[in-house]
Amino acid sequence: MAKANPMYKDTVFRMLFKEPKEALSLYNALNGTKYDDPAKLEIVTLENAIYLNMKNDVAIMIDSTLNLYEHQSTPNPNMPLRDLYYVSGELQRLFPANNLYGRTKKTIPVPRVVFYNGEEAQAEKFSYRLSDLYAKQVSDPELELIVTVYNINEGMNEDLKNACRSLKEYMQFVAVVNQYRKAMPLQEAIEKAVKDCMTQDILKEFLENNRNQVVSTTLEEFDQELYEKIIRDEGRVEGFEQGRQEGVEEGRRLERENTEKEKQRANAAEQEIERLKALLEEK
Repeated sequence: MAKANPMYKDTVFRMLFKEPKEALSLYNALNGTKYDDPAKLEIVTLENAIYLNMKNDVAIMIDSTLNLYEHQSTPNPNMPLRDLYYVSGELQRLFPANNLYGRTKKTIPVPRVVFYNGEEAQAEKFSYRLSDLYAKQVSDPELELIVTVYNINEGMNEDLKNACRSLKEYMQFVAVVNQYRKAMPLQEAIEKAVKDCMTQDILKEFLENNRNQVVSTTLEEFDQELYEKIIRDEGRVEGFEQGRQEGVEEGRRLERENTEKEKQRANAAEQEIERLKALLEEK
């Protein structure tokens, strides 16, 4: 049975910015450039490899750079590791292994940006680092990857949204859906938001050209069982990590107690030796 896809924001984001014209506008807004020929931009987005686990939203090649744009509705400190997977997949496709044995150096600059519009409060702009995930922290990691996150919720990065009309109107569309969700099921909220946004000239051309696809895609079959399994798995991992940390702390506490007991025994033994020495001297 088809039901409203709770990942609809991600779906619409990918549909909107897979178009070269829109992707170019987003690139210009982020980089302060003024490219005006979408033909110079190549969409190189990887298709979904593993649903809800490894997904590349939008990737473009322009001016010898590879740019990957990801939509996030929840904070995700694991993005650098996911990004490493994305980048590896893109580079394997763009630079096959049999071309890496020559003397010619391959130039592969890889900027990375994530857009966040979840409900949890976040800073306007922040970064995740791959080195933050290392089990052993080092001051100068030899392998580093930085993911820049732009919060595009209302009141955040308004200059960026004003520089890219589609990004601004995308967030207006999301806001309309969120408003209707307060009074009706998500499915009805999405359908009503599409109609109202077209009337209000919000993503009007995009919705006119893709209305049926937007509605059908955002109401597509959603694997709720898999989604819930992933959430449960994340909870188990968090519980395991919490338990492991508690175990470490308990181990340290016991170690401190044992050390203190050893000191007390040593002191007692030393005092006994001194007492026996004193007795011998009296005789």
